[in-house]
Amino acid sequence: MQNNKSYFQYLKGKQNILFLFFISLVLASCNNQPKTTPETDFCASIHRDESTSLTKELATLTEQMETQTGVYVLEDGSGSMVARAWLSEYAEETIDIQYFIFSMDNVGLIACDYLIRAADRGVKVRILVDDIMVDADIQDILTFASHKNITVKIYNPGVNLGKNLFNKIEKFTTDFRSANQRMHNKTFIVDGKVAITGGRNIADEYFDYDHEYNFRDRDILLLGKVSQTMNTSFEQFWTNALSKDVTTIIDDLPTNATAENRFDNLHEYACNPENFWPQVRDRIANLPNTFKTINASGNLVWLDDVQFISDIPGKNDGENGLGGGGLSTTALIELVKNAKSSIEIQSPYLITGSLSQRLFKEATARGVKVRILTNSLASTDNLEAFSSYQSNRETLLKTGVRIFEFRPDAEERISIMTGELQATLDDKPIFGLHAKSMVIDNKITVVGTFNLDPRSANLNTECVVIVNSPQISEGVLKGMEIEFKPQNSWETTLEYNPDAEVDNYKRIKTWTRKILPKAIL
Repeated sequence: MQNNKSYFQYLKGKQNILFLFFISLVLASCNNQPKTTPETDFCASIHRDESTSLTKELATLTEQMETQTGVYVLEDGSGSMVARAWLSEYAEETIDIQYFIFSMDNVGLIACDYLIRAADRGVKVRILVDDIMVDADIQDILTFASHKNITVKIYNPGVNLGKNLFNKIEKFTTDFRSANQRMHNKTFIVDGKVAITGGRNIADEYFDYDHEYNFRDRDILLLGKVSQTMNTSFEQFWTNALSKDVTTIIDDLPTNATAENRFDNLHEYACNPENFWPQVRDRIANLPNTFKTINASGNLVWLDDVQFISDIPGKNDGENGLGGGGLSTTALIELVKNAKSSIEIQSPYLITGSLSQRLFKEATARGVKVRILTNSLASTDNLEAFSSYQSNRETLLKTGVRIFEFRPDAEERISIMTGELQATLDDKPIFGLHAKSMVIDNKITVVGTFNLDPRSANLNTECVVIVNSPQISEGVLKGMEIEFKPQNSWETTLEYNPDAEVDNYKRIKTWTRKILPKAIL
């Protein structure tokens, strides 16, 4: 599943585009199996607490939220899923969602169930998803969007949804740059007051729910002032001409759009304990108590200096071809330029060119210690990206940067893995790195969607949260330090790399990617 999802993400030249394009179509056709709905008592044991609401839970914080931002880092996938679920369950007015991937797997179906039940209560739900990675049946999307309180838009359509093979080839061959301008933003905003952003998309593997492969990722929960900036950014994307209502893209209307029971199978699926463990539902129900504990303990940090920076729809004017940068790129460059003592980075994909290599070389020359954790060949879900990293790994090491590569059998995965998943599996899933984070000088923390690669720098729209707080940095660095340890990652040097930890077949597949053209950062 991972390789299927990432084939479009690092397209580096027209030959690479067409090669990956055909491969992904073949794989998608093989995996497009019908989903089944298990039989169970229909939501007999699911009860929403009618005595509470988001407004009630935030009542004591209302004044503080007007002038400050509450910040809490969501490290584990299970906790990040629970937060989204509770916020959906107790939203009162709006849920605005913006994602690169929204898959109709187990987590995706359960998320849709929460959103439909919120819409049934009168909550206005808006969902914006990038076209290139839409992983759902067209009829299912249209049925979902048929709810009077749900609107679905597709960003920059023309390369996937509702298009046949020839349409897609034409788009990539005649409008190459536009076809590659994707929306990589990931935001989840409830009632304009509470927001979550970070590396996670909506799919099993981002929430420790997959039985074979999961991501080590990181999100950040934000309350109050900075949510206003996030609201503005969402509206900018939502109203942009690149965002099209799904009903205008697809000609066929859903056959069951007016049936009163059209969502029953989905509700039944989500209520089946085999699909959504009761222990997780208990954690969701108990979240208000958990939130009070977090706030009282000081782990929810209230700050004046929190920035949300997002690229604009379309990224840049295209005068520099596939280059051009963007607001997020500029912000991160300035942070690296102004670093005084240390730069700690986590990025699943590490593709550097002359600009980024120069920035790191200048930093190490002025005494800044730079450490980067990225995926190893053994843990990566994207051979195209790893191939490019592999080609310039030695050059990057010569800048003075220390590089660590994540182990697929990282010891840490046992502690962060969803407890319910641990209890149900004899063989533990492997983990790959997906967190996109940076800590500067032990006091400035960046959590967002930006990968260290040319796509994030120049083509994809990205968003990042920049938090000026030694306390937040200390918490994030605590996790990073664990992941730098030998039981969780290998340190790569000019004399050693862990590529030999994988079999020859994967190494050969990676080598074949090198014969395809690469982009320049």
